[in-house]
Amino acid sequence: MAISTRFSVAVHILTLVYLNRDKQITSDFIASSVGTNPVVIRRLMSRLKKAQLLHSRPGIGGTALAKEPNEITLYAIYDAVLGKEAIFDVHQHPNPNCVVGANIQDALEGSFLSAQQKMEEELRQVTLADTIQKITDRAGQTK
Repeated sequence: MAISTRFSVAVHILTLVYLNRDKQITSDFIASSVGTNPVVIRRLMSRLKKAQLLHSRPGIGGTALAKEPNEITLYAIYDAVLGKEAIFDVHQHPNPNCVVGANIQDALEGSFLSAQQKMEEELRQVTLADTIQKITDRAGQTK
């Protein structure tokens, strides 16, 4: 029951596209970096393109960021791939004859909504450029 990995994969895609901006890269290349199927990459790239975060043309290597990395927040990426999907959800069909089952949804709903709003606000403060910087800094330390 983990939160969807679509968000982190989308950040991975955009970061990889930026760091390889002088090369022609394919969904197969990106998929090999992510460790997934190229179909998954193409689906996410379609969402990123629709959100105007990515430009891509059919064929080999027609992919580039639609904006500079410092203009793309992690929230914009999150919103592009997850939209208004709630990250926390209460299990369905609890027993209404149980005091916990009858009240669990109401007891958790406000806290879950508040946590999601705080997470989204944090993502609005961080850019793709920040993520790219962390990656390049760490890559430089491991050389």
